[in-house]
Amino acid sequence: MEGVDILPHERSKKQFDVDAMKIVWAGSRHAFEVSDRMARLVASDPAFQKDNRSRLGRKELFKNTLRKATYAWKRIIELRLTEEEAGRLRFFVDEPAFTDLHWGMFVPAIKGQGTEEQQQKWLPLAYKMQIIGCYAQTELGHGSNVQGLETTATFDPDKDEFVIHSPTLTSSKWWPGGLGKVSTHAVVYARLITNGEEYGVHGFIVQLRSLDDHMPLPGITIGDIGMKFGNGAYNTMDNGVLTFDHVRIPRNQMLMRVFQVTREGKCVQSNVPRQLIYGTMVFVRQTIVADASSALSRAVCIATRYSAVRRQFGSQDGVETQVIDYKTQQNRLFPLLASAYAFRFVGEWLKWLYTDVTQRLQANDFSTLPEAHACTAGLKSLTTTATADAIEECRKLCGGHGYLCASGLPELFAVYVPACTYEGDNVVLLLQVARFLVKTVSQLGSGKEPIGTTAYLGRVQDLMQCRCEVQTAEDWLKPSVMLEAFEARSARMCVARAQNLSKFANPEDGFAELSADLVEAAVAHCQLIVVSKFFDKLQQDIPGNGVKQQLQNLCYIYALNLLHKHLGDFLSTGCITPKQASLANDQLRSLYSQVRPNAIALVDAFNYTDHYLGSVLGRYDGNVYPKLYEEAWKDPLNDSVLPDGYNEYIRPMLKQQLHNARL
Repeated sequence: MEGVDILPHERSKKQFDVDAMKIVWAGSRHAFEVSDRMARLVASDPAFQKDNRSRLGRKELFKNTLRKATYAWKRIIELRLTEEEAGRLRFFVDEPAFTDLHWGMFVPAIKGQGTEEQQQKWLPLAYKMQIIGCYAQTELGHGSNVQGLETTATFDPDKDEFVIHSPTLTSSKWWPGGLGKVSTHAVVYARLITNGEEYGVHGFIVQLRSLDDHMPLPGITIGDIGMKFGNGAYNTMDNGVLTFDHVRIPRNQMLMRVFQVTREGKCVQSNVPRQLIYGTMVFVRQTIVADASSALSRAVCIATRYSAVRRQFGSQDGVETQVIDYKTQQNRLFPLLASAYAFRFVGEWLKWLYTDVTQRLQANDFSTLPEAHACTAGLKSLTTTATADAIEECRKLCGGHGYLCASGLPELFAVYVPACTYEGDNVVLLLQVARFLVKTVSQLGSGKEPIGTTAYLGRVQDLMQCRCEVQTAEDWLKPSVMLEAFEARSARMCVARAQNLSKFANPEDGFAELSADLVEAAVAHCQLIVVSKFFDKLQQDIPGNGVKQQLQNLCYIYALNLLHKHLGDFLSTGCITPKQASLANDQLRSLYSQVRPNAIALVDAFNYTDHYLGSVLGRYDGNVYPKLYEEAWKDPLNDSVLPDGYNEYIRPMLKQQLHNARL
């Protein structure tokens, strides 16, 4: 059976309604219809072609990205797309560009931190892209430690202006996307100084380039920081370097929704609570978790389809075994498939959390903010780390061909891995979660009840003593049993860390010494959140024949695989016994067998076009080998039979005439 026959045959085995699953994956019928329409619009337009991206030089690559981004904006205007539709169109164009930072960071920063007057002035310009903005926070010397930023904004009361200055080399703004060559404006974060005193880091709207000829304004040095990891990938983005030499801006260009500087240079806390800025942070991290599920599902789609097409060994009647039928392949692949769905659903829940937090903040209710901040920080870290690792695992699952740019996986990996660092280094974020968990445990006896995703710690006495009731492999398919095991593991690890910290005279010394242990406790807590939200999803009314059963299988695969990977935690804390761990593995193998006939249909439910996947190995029709062969001949090295350099280098070597070679 050829590749073009294999995938239709695989699809005939499915035991659920794929169209219904597509709607579940998208979140709603409306979201599905918008995504489907925008995906097809992009895929059918030759202007968005991307299959030669990995072969382009940097200048050509960047210019091509400028063309696509501008053409996309033109189509958005012509078709009068809604904000939702425009966002999905940019998503399916699938090319990091200056517009990502303009819409994803610059505009939200002004909306979240600007006064009504500032929003009225700047947002109409940004919405029409009459100005293009970026988000200039990270510096050469400081990233995660925002309070360590060195750029200064000193108020001059005589001229009613701020003087923006880069006092050191390490104060150079470094990494902001869109900054290097495109952005006309930036929200610049700097240390506020007035009347000789510092008042922390604040945001300022600063024009960088002339709106007439795009040249940098006086006092501004600006450029691109250079090539990044991978072919194509994030090299489509002009990540920039920026320094200021006493650049003056009007006082009203400081974002003053929360904190204001008067004409006389006095600092005034506005009547808007400073906690409102955390709403923006929750929004950005929710978006990152959603992006994780998209990137992971894309890699899994490629690896699953190719695993079905590829045959190797085990020849019976002259037909070799499909790679996807090997248990070792299933053991590596199917947990990643389950993770894609798990991250999708926890991302959906984070959208709800953002709405809830925003409504509470507007009502001056800050009670859930610390928990929401810790939760989003932890989930950003967990999902991006797991996704980056999973994309690389999918490349390995595709064997040698996965290493080809034509597989789509090397570029996907290169373009995704920065997510582990931007918007908070993943280890630093987990330490923030750990600090919150230890504080929550320390307050348990004070009458302050833990809330939200930490509510289970309110039952810590029961969780410290409970014993897993699993006696057969099927017992692991009881939600209450699974959740209790994950809650007990997390609670016991949190309590143990808190107890160890209490032995130190100086808590900060203890935190530094035990940081690796604390990170493990934070991971356990975050994994519990993902598992519990997957179970919550299963409690909803899920339409479609067989859809809920498939989601249940994936939910248990996700949870049982985590239990297997972190078996040391579960055993050392006494949550389960070695026998119960063995039963969990038995159940996991059984679930793999149930997923196997549905694997292709489960990745089809992502509804990705071949254009978006950008992979010869992951083609919907399975016609891999002819297309891979065809793709090879497109390489510039094959433009001629003899390579450039044959006469200068290869011929002299073969003819033993190296003395004639122009070396």
